[in-house]
Amino acid sequence: MPGSQRHPRKVTTLLAGLGLLVTGAALQVTATATPAHAATPHRILFDDGHAEEAGNADWIISTSKPDPLSQDSSPSSETDWTGALSSWGVALQKTGDYSLKTATGALTYGGSSTTDLSNFDTLVLPEPNTLFTTAEKTAIMNFVKNGGGLFMISDHTGADRNNDGEDAVEILNDLMTNNSVDSTDPFGFSVDSLSISSGYPAAISDSTDPVLHGSFGTVTTSLIASGTTATLKPADNSSVKGLLYRSGYSGNTGAFFATSTFGSGRVAFWGDSSPIDDGTGQSGNTLYDGWNDSGATNAALALNATEWLAGGSSSGGGDDGGGSGTCTAAQLLGNNGFESGASTWSATSGVITNSSSQSARTGSYYAWLDGYGSATTDTLSQSVTIPSGCTTAALSFYLHIDTAETTTSTAYDTLKVQVLNSSGTVLSTLATYSNLNAASGYTQRSFSLASYAGQTVTLKFTGTEGSTLQTSFVIDDTALNVS
Repeated sequence: MPGSQRHPRKVTTLLAGLGLLVTGAALQVTATATPAHAATPHRILFDDGHAEEAGNADWIISTSKPDPLSQDSSPSSETDWTGALSSWGVALQKTGDYSLKTATGALTYGGSSTTDLSNFDTLVLPEPNTLFTTAEKTAIMNFVKNGGGLFMISDHTGADRNNDGEDAVEILNDLMTNNSVDSTDPFGFSVDSLSISSGYPAAISDSTDPVLHGSFGTVTTSLIASGTTATLKPADNSSVKGLLYRSGYSGNTGAFFATSTFGSGRVAFWGDSSPIDDGTGQSGNTLYDGWNDSGATNAALALNATEWLAGGSSSGGGDDGGGSGTCTAAQLLGNNGFESGASTWSATSGVITNSSSQSARTGSYYAWLDGYGSATTDTLSQSVTIPSGCTTAALSFYLHIDTAETTTSTAYDTLKVQVLNSSGTVLSTLATYSNLNAASGYTQRSFSLASYAGQTVTLKFTGTEGSTLQTSFVIDDTALNVS
């Protein structure tokens, strides 16, 4: 059916949000794409790009960056790696279930750097002392939303170690309240502007909680040595949960350690950096050994929380080789009905539109590829992380095709639906549609992406139109439902 033809226009590229726009040729590959292996180590990235070593702080697992194995490839004690977090790093490394790296530059998500967040399961922010840029906040929030783990470690208000006017309390609150992804209390808590001199916060009674009762031990108490707490807001995020509380506090106030979820990802908050400090580090720093404090169980808390954030099971992450994971039922695609316009997706200019020349299936916006009656290639893509524990990952979208082509045998114009890895390599071509599939109305198309659990992939639609007679490929109401 003829449908509406667009006026010719110059093709430009619009990068919106954090989707990956891959411009390589569309390659046909076999259907045997390689899924994530069950024994893939949990991949942990420790941030050191935001003044984590300023002043007396030394919040690194090793002076060898990004790879601590370059300092000692088989560490057996905390002093085999140099840094106040070396005990944490060495304990994870010794299990054989973790791959650890340190980021020293800007945090990105969907880029080509070896420390890009798409290459990791968990990001640790050990008392950052400089504000995250707008791009970094978008990267962090999308990383978590798409299944990543985020470990936020604060310190007391006024702990401005590099004298730039910002402390960890302000920096973490800014991340949660001033970002382009979700600034409406996304994690369900805020960091309190407090300076609590001392204390031993106690764990709640919950024998089923995987952070308090994980494979690295049972958590009973932690340590405050000049720190802060968080105020919980379960009305904003019902998943938020306080695990350890300052003495005399409970419920929504005085939470010293809290967990939450956001999208398909997990979040942990700790109100002081002293518990992760093992007292060893670079010469000249004044450090405090909270990691081995006899009145607390800080090591078990840090390690169990890392295991949980990275997707380890509640009972075996320290011993099971990682990758088994858990899965929270969710729809993973951002702006999945296109009603936010050109955000989250990466698309050729004009593809995401509310033009009256075609009709959205629901709402006002939709994605319209090709339809010019001239040689054109349009693309639409979004990067997404499928959690490793998910056994179901159902991609669906509604597709309408109209065409001015009259042939009943030749596919002059095509739409490819593909899965690519973070390097832009085509892992699978799920389907190819053409002018031969033209029909009235929208038809739902569905595909299983379960084999990509544990991977960050890019979903890409590529419409290619010949030199004459238009074909329009119109997409609406996309979804990637996991469980």
